[in-house]
Amino acid sequence: MGLCDAARDTAGTAHDLRWARDVRDAVYCAGVLLALLLLLDRGAGLLTPGRGALWIALALLFFAVLCPARVRAGADWLSSGSLVRERRVRTDLLVSVRCVDGLSQRLVLRDALGGRVEIDPEVLVRNPQLWFRVETAARKAVTEGTLLCGATALRRIARRIDREAAQAVFRASGLE
Repeated sequence: MGLCDAARDTAGTAHDLRWARDVRDAVYCAGVLLALLLLLDRGAGLLTPGRGALWIALALLFFAVLCPARVRAGADWLSSGSLVRERRVRTDLLVSVRCVDGLSQRLVLRDALGGRVEIDPEVLVRNPQLWFRVETAARKAVTEGTLLCGATALRRIARRIDREAAQAVFRASGLE
């Protein structure tokens, strides 16, 4: 689905297209860790049911850490769901948008109803249909005056998306 198709399909729900692959990768990494731990323990002759259960618990914990949040967006909302819970904001009622730098960059969105969602901005960059829904509703919040803080963060993401789209066009046309 292209950006124009996403613009026409505003009633539908957009989601992170790489989420399923990222979950598969997390399962694969946790499985490899479990297999290595069990093989090492068995090779050393130390494998017992208790140690096996411990390694399974460790692999499950590793999966929980690696499992990405599922990001979805509709006409006026954005949600981010982990294994345990889902958080949702009304993007047409945004009051603040902040970029938080740290070990990994995060985008924190808050709405007038008290909702708060924290996502990786890379998800918006990779998925134009998600960005379209967030940006359209955020523009409405700016127009209505509810977005008090964060228009700069949104412009920064918009410039990054535009820059990466232009680079993709140049690469595809051989003008790189």
